[in-house]
Amino acid sequence: EVRLVESGGGSVAEGESLRLSCTASEYYSDDAEMAWYRQRPGSACELVSSISRDGSTYYGESVEGRFTISQDRDQNTVLLQMTNLKPEDTAIYYCAVPVPPSRNVAYGWIGNRCDDTWNYWGQGTQVIVSS
Repeated sequence: EVRLVESGGGSVAEGESLRLSCTASEYYSDDAEMAWYRQRPGSACELVSSISRDGSTYYGESVEGRFTISQDRDQNTVLLQMTNLKPEDTAIYYCAVPVPPSRNVAYGWIGNRCDDTWNYWGQGTQVIVSS
């Protein structure tokens, strides 16, 4: 099973920035997507951003223009640069990769928790944005 280790969360003021990092424990698939999800208090799990091996990206509507996803596949690492943070970005952020043989992470309705069996999940990192 792939292990995903996230870092970079914390508490910031509105308008500030944070960068999240996630490293996978092993090179499991060169073609698979890597992604960030989040679970805001009282809300369902949502896909924030994903990136494919060729660099194609997806952003959720609420973060587009403020968040940037990037990757270093040599290091099995995916990053999420978050700028102009808002209080509504407060959430636990999870890194995820698809369970083989799938090469795509879960889209659409994930569930009330970020633990869908379609993906491998990290342990989550807390982001708190105060107004």
